[in-house]
Amino acid sequence: MTAPRTGGRWIERWDPEDETFWKESGERIARRNLVHSVFSEHIGFSIWSLWSVMVLFMGPEYGVDPAGKFFLIATATFVGSLVRIPYTFAVARFGGRNWTVVSALLLLAPTLAALAVMEPGTSYTTFLLVAALTGVGGGNFASSMTNINAFFPLRKKGWALGLNAGGGNIGVPVVQLIGLLVIATAGAGHPRLLLVIYLPLIVLAATLAATRMDNLAPVRNDTGAVKEALRDAHTWIMSFLYVGTFGSFIGYSFAFGLVLQTQFGRTPLQAASLTFIGPLLGSLIRPLGGWLADRFGGARITLGNFVAMAAATCVVVLASVQKSLPVFLVGFVALFVLTGLGNGSTYKMIPGIFQAKALARGMAGEDAAAYGRRLSGASMGLIGAVGALGGLGINLVFREAFRSSGSGTAAFVTFLGFYAVCCAVTWAVYLRRPAAAAAPAPDASAKPQLTSV
Repeated sequence: MTAPRTGGRWIERWDPEDETFWKESGERIARRNLVHSVFSEHIGFSIWSLWSVMVLFMGPEYGVDPAGKFFLIATATFVGSLVRIPYTFAVARFGGRNWTVVSALLLLAPTLAALAVMEPGTSYTTFLLVAALTGVGGGNFASSMTNINAFFPLRKKGWALGLNAGGGNIGVPVVQLIGLLVIATAGAGHPRLLLVIYLPLIVLAATLAATRMDNLAPVRNDTGAVKEALRDAHTWIMSFLYVGTFGSFIGYSFAFGLVLQTQFGRTPLQAASLTFIGPLLGSLIRPLGGWLADRFGGARITLGNFVAMAAATCVVVLASVQKSLPVFLVGFVALFVLTGLGNGSTYKMIPGIFQAKALARGMAGEDAAAYGRRLSGASMGLIGAVGALGGLGINLVFREAFRSSGSGTAAFVTFLGFYAVCCAVTWAVYLRRPAAAAAPAPDASAKPQLTSV
């Protein structure tokens, strides 16, 4: 048995599935940690998506073409995806509260670096390195979601994870809105103002985490759970589906402004005035996706969502061919909303899948809940990392499309085909034969749980 940890706001006993414990103290503590987790993750997302705004400040005097700008934001996406894996396991190694403090303070590095180099004459290699540093903000999502997953009971996870992720996702449109404010008031020649605004916010996030959050001692690194999650096919199936939802959200969020500038000839101010709308709506609606999944089943909501994403992509393809900005905006904003819904529903599926597997193995009560927490916590970082790589794919596809044809039409056709595959996978694995989510249940009481996926 591992010795109890002392100091640093450690909680030794945590059993959210016990309704008495939950009502007496658990819910209050969980909600307090959720609020401050959301704020820290929010700032992390803002810093991760910083270069989706910085490129709008980079006029001809910077000497970077559209393909180069797409590669800058793709670099930030790539690094942010990779660091999600170690960030996931850092929660159990150091404690959720402790790691939130550290991960918030790490955001100072890319912000101060950008403050130092953001001017004409800086080499493209330097910009690439600084953009890569912002990837630490992408890691905040993985550690935050793993931490909050442990605080809430299964029946509340869809709502809690959706709220946590949605509040974090809003960091993308907020940094874009602040960028719009800077461009509209000071002009496109003052990118450093945006960076100065974020420095005290980063310090505030770290301070609030240190004084208001808690560590859960029962959440420990479990190499057995990690190995089991790696071997489980559902970890990789859900990673693929999360590429379609979150990968689309973060990829479109980073690329939207550049698409408007490159394909539709918008000025930095015009692009910035439109860029934030889609990410904002997609972030706000993410908790609804989790709630709908709690109510009707994550797989049903996810399938309907992918069908709708394919339909919205058809609208975008038509608008791109016709060069109609109003129709393009309608279709693209609809895509953002649907990615938000899908983010919530897919993440709700993860704990449900592993809870169903526990029940199918004959476990019950706290044993089943503990198994579900172990496996879902271990898999979330992997799923989040692979899903975020979808954002890298989107930016690279855009880069190639614009470099070869000057238009994003070919990219959108590619995305349409991918959403069709996502529809087929969701239906075949989780709806056509829902019992495939786990081994056959030994008794009838376990079967209804499978449909909660």
